[in-house]
Amino acid sequence: MYTDEDLDLAVEKGIFSAAAIKQFRHQQSTLKSAPSVDQENFKLLTGFNDIFVVIACCLLLFSSLWMVETITDSNGSGLLVMVIISWCLAEIFVLKRQLALPGIVLLLAFVGGVYTLCMTTFSAFSESTHIPLIVAAGVSTSAAYLHWWRFQVPITVAVGTGAGAALVVALVVSFFPDAKSWLPAVLFLCGLLTFALAMYWDMSDINRVTRRSDVSFWLHLLAAPLIIHPVFSYLGILDGNESLTIMVIVILLYLLMTSISIVIDRRALMVSALAYVIYALAGIVETYGGVGYSFALPGVLLGVTLLLLSAYWHNVRSKLVVRLPGQIRQRIPQAQAV
Repeated sequence: MYTDEDLDLAVEKGIFSAAAIKQFRHQQSTLKSAPSVDQENFKLLTGFNDIFVVIACCLLLFSSLWMVETITDSNGSGLLVMVIISWCLAEIFVLKRQLALPGIVLLLAFVGGVYTLCMTTFSAFSESTHIPLIVAAGVSTSAAYLHWWRFQVPITVAVGTGAGAALVVALVVSFFPDAKSWLPAVLFLCGLLTFALAMYWDMSDINRVTRRSDVSFWLHLLAAPLIIHPVFSYLGILDGNESLTIMVIVILLYLLMTSISIVIDRRALMVSALAYVIYALAGIVETYGGVGYSFALPGVLLGVTLLLLSAYWHNVRSKLVVRLPGQIRQRIPQAQAV
């Protein structure tokens, strides 16, 4: 198996010409009856060997963590060993072997280990609950940046952005203790900034043939819950406040996100917010007497809707995009009905 990045590397080394690769991609898009850019491809598995390596890495990491903690009777030493091992494994399986799924797992182990290590260490020296969180979020953001500089795993930018959002929330709570009511607004702003960052990466690779497209994919997955969660919290849905008015607002909000997803050609954005919508609709159905099928009914309706949208995605998108201003159309993937 090969990826678009492999083809681009072959062009750089003179194995194939750029024109030949362009014709090949066009032929593949024609055979699939859809433009390749519309498939929203992202690199996750290169083969079953990825799964095999992930299982082995997890066994080594967690066994080492447990063994060191047992010997030293210290949580910090075990986490430190796990962080070091995860970096060393990334040097082999990410930098040299370029395995996608192990790269994701090792990144999460590295940044997660750094975060937990900082929380454990500083909680022992500080009575404040905010200082350990600030330090852990800040160091985790730096760790993600360091990991990206070395290995450039696409999900790293999203993980670092999530850690940065946690740092902002921790700083707000620390400096403004009475401003807990601000947190939904802060999270919403972080979500908008994450979405803007995702669009920056998207616009830098409109044809979606490089690693930059994968970076944007993970950022969109992160942006949706950061945007949706504060809105649902403000409406009181997460506290059990369900009404017909709330249901209408939820449906309109999801339709808006769906429209944006179609225009920018990112299914990840709407899928990431799907759990919140199902939860809200299930609560509303249960409130109005549908206890036995509170989750089933919204699931069926949304499932059918998404399947129909998937079948007619390109046609719907072409009709929406053609109505947009030219400056916007130049910054998003081309739309083509099939």
